[in-house]
Amino acid sequence: MTRRHQPDEEEISAFRQALKAAGVRRINANQADPGKPKRNAVAQAARRQAAVESQSLQTTGRTSDGRVEAVRPSEYLEFSVPDLPWRTLSQLKRGQTGWQAGLDLHGYTLEEARTELESFLRDAVAQHMRCVLIVHGKAWGTTADYPVLKSHTNAWLREWPGVLAFCSAIEIDGGTGAVYVLLRKPGR
Repeated sequence: MTRRHQPDEEEISAFRQALKAAGVRRINANQADPGKPKRNAVAQAARRQAAVESQSLQTTGRTSDGRVEAVRPSEYLEFSVPDLPWRTLSQLKRGQTGWQAGLDLHGYTLEEARTELESFLRDAVAQHMRCVLIVHGKAWGTTADYPVLKSHTNAWLREWPGVLAFCSAIEIDGGTGAVYVLLRKPGR
């Protein structure tokens, strides 16, 4: 067994001086601020119009009528189809499957969130994306004693036929306020 080199005080001091000389500053907060992506009004309007015009969209049977299983704000979400390889799900859970697009549901009503989510997933599949990030947040609803968007997102994704798996994101991508969604490849 090889032992890891332990730096002495002189090496540590030299390292700290090099960092200071390079202008590296100590981080005050231990959280990344990825910023909120700007909404593309044209793309958003096109997605809404496509959702309204789509004959294949079945709004009946979706769970937006309020009958969902409430989840706790900090609850870890996880789902996968039975035949998904363990390794694929494991990589998704560790944040090792790169996501190609994201959707932030903050600020949407429940119906708007459902419409945006369905349109976003349809677009992602059409563009052959494998993994996307959905930020649902974990704030409690104004008229409910549970996180409404998080609970509904959990139910909606389980019903969506193109979803192979989803799980709560790692902290840098939103933690239990977001989920990675693994999508089925088109034609499968």
